Amino acid sequence: MTLSTLLLFSFLFRSPKTTDPIPGSIYEFKVPGLTGDTIDFAQFKGKKILIVNTASKCGFTPQYEGLEKLYKRFEGKLVIVGFPSNDFLRQEPGSAGEIAGFCQKNYGVTFPMAAKIDVRGRRKAEIYQWLTEKNHNGLKDSRVKWNFQKYLLDENGKLVAVFPPNVKPESDEIVNAISH
Repeated sequence: MTLSTLLLFSFLFRSPKTTDPIPGSIYEFKVPGLTGDTIDFAQFKGKKILIVNTASKCGFTPQYEGLEKLYKRFEGKLVIVGFPSNDFLRQEPGSAGEIAGFCQKNYGVTFPMAAKIDVRGRRKAEIYQWLTEKNHNGLKDSRVKWNFQKYLLDENGKLVAVFPPNVKPESDEIVNAISH
């Protein structure tokens, strides 16, 4: 390989530059909400948090219904935050308004939904860098495999479990993890 080829590859595959370090705690994150508000994770102290990357045109999209049921079942003890992402086969192509309307109309979603983000690749959002990298979350490295992967944090903001997309929200595995 020539030097110019190496430089080109290092440019194409470089990590995104961030001006600020990744927060050390989930409670330091403030993310744009789907409807223009701000989701401040500090307000979730003392509750378990389930973070899910979502998409409207995915085979797992019916999980919105299970997520809403879970949110209501553990009301006051659990917060679910959905992060729409178009990273997998462009299964979330809509605008913020279209996504919000779809979630409300089809699944009655009342849990907080963040603005659309990237959950993998060079443009991965900082919150997903925190969730997927052990040096930030303290538990493990993980890779977002598909839409509807779930990250569970305990009442102290510590990552305690990662559930693959095919594990349904109302599964015994997730319910037991939330209950304990």
